[in-house]
Amino acid sequence: MLEGLHALKHALRFGARVRQALSPDRRRLLELAESLCPDLVPRLQELVEEVPVSRFATLAGGAVPTGVISFADPPAHRLNEVLACSGSPIVLLDRPTHHGNVGATIRTAAAADAAAVLTTGPHDPWHRSCLRGSAGLHFALPILHIDDLPDTSGRPLVALDPDGAPLRPGSVPDDAILLFGSERRGLDGRWRRRAERTFCLPMRAGVSSLNLASSVAAVLYRWRIDRM
Repeated sequence: MLEGLHALKHALRFGARVRQALSPDRRRLLELAESLCPDLVPRLQELVEEVPVSRFATLAGGAVPTGVISFADPPAHRLNEVLACSGSPIVLLDRPTHHGNVGATIRTAAAADAAAVLTTGPHDPWHRSCLRGSAGLHFALPILHIDDLPDTSGRPLVALDPDGAPLRPGSVPDDAILLFGSERRGLDGRWRRRAERTFCLPMRAGVSSLNLASSVAAVLYRWRIDRM
């Protein structure tokens, strides 16, 4: 389930198969779309169905300021095909603990034109709260939950860890798999041992850590700036 017009807009622009969109005030929603995403108004006119406020509230389970929820099918991606696509780094989140961070990371990765986001651990990256954090940008790049990564198809593993060398221009190869640890435990030893390179983000003395999504953003934009 996608919450709000922003998420629906991104899903449609990136080719999501949206099965249904519901609003308690269709006319108001279409007026909002005219100002925010006029390119999608014809599609929204076909797609959006008006429903009673009570039904919308039950389905939404909370406030949705822009007054629309929609339902879309997650795309099917194969890990081997994702790894084989060269030219941009892949982000791997090892056992993330916060859905909001996963969603924010996906949003950042989409904006930076990363090749994919992979996650390990117990949490589903397609959880409703992750989708809320990404604003619908789950559909802009492959998002997969994996148990392990036995084959990297030649992509180098690059770990982000406090014991690494400072991240500098040119540190991130185009085809890197960037390894980020969980917010509490950091990167598991199995990934640190496999990494071909290990870097850290230089920070002001006395600051112990950055938010996971902020760390991903800093590394991906270091890579993008190097390619400009």
